[in-house]
Amino acid sequence: MTPSFGLIIVGDEILSGKRADKHMPKVIELLSARGLSLAYADYVGDNPDRITATLQRAFASGDVVFSCGGIGATPDDHTRQCAARALGRDLVLHPDAEALIRERMQDVAQEQGVTYEPDRPDNVHRLNMGVFPAGAHIIPNPYNKIPGFSCEGGRGGAVHFVPGFPVMAWPMIEWVLDQHYAALFNRTPQTEQSVVVYGAMEAALTPLMERIEKTHPNVRVFSLPSVDHPQYGRHIELGVKGPAPLVPAAWQDLKRGLHEFGANCGPELVRSL
Repeated sequence: MTPSFGLIIVGDEILSGKRADKHMPKVIELLSARGLSLAYADYVGDNPDRITATLQRAFASGDVVFSCGGIGATPDDHTRQCAARALGRDLVLHPDAEALIRERMQDVAQEQGVTYEPDRPDNVHRLNMGVFPAGAHIIPNPYNKIPGFSCEGGRGGAVHFVPGFPVMAWPMIEWVLDQHYAALFNRTPQTEQSVVVYGAMEAALTPLMERIEKTHPNVRVFSLPSVDHPQYGRHIELGVKGPAPLVPAAWQDLKRGLHEFGANCGPELVRSL
């Protein structure tokens, strides 16, 4: 069985509208390029109780979940602590993370032409970025070496924690996919086929949709209505999606049903998922 993939976006700045989320479309793109798909996305603000509850669900789900944001060491960053609470584990300084953070601090000192002072209070504080739930594994960060981390959950699932910055998060997510889930790539190719139906009402087409799903139980029917499309006007994009070998039969069945219905059909669309 291919596990479901989920996404958690953490941060008040997303929910307040100060920043627009860019992670979900990118994660969809990264998964799609590997023959995978995103099953769900959760958005949660910087509230420790809500973050903990969201992570508890993720760890218990058996899904592969990416969590973006909140893993820094400022007062509004709670994700590391909430992950430990959700798992019932202690927070510990990961030795590999410590080494990478110290290496980064030395690099910065060299760039600035100053002496690296490991015991300076701000440098000691930066080590908190490597304090993860016990048993965590690090995710390398090619941008600035400050790692993310992964924790296994129940039923073979895992949650992978990366920063909120896209320039860091996206290559880290790619690394996780390629290192840990390559065996799942393109294992069950998905496709969808659809047609633009002009002027139709969803209620009138519902019996046809129900019959298609009953006749082809492993294929899903979808209906996307629009009332003011600039090209097609009022219409429904009606189609089927599912495993590539099963879609053609359901698609032909759907087209026959639309013909019998007398539907006014326009362009046909095909998309690999």
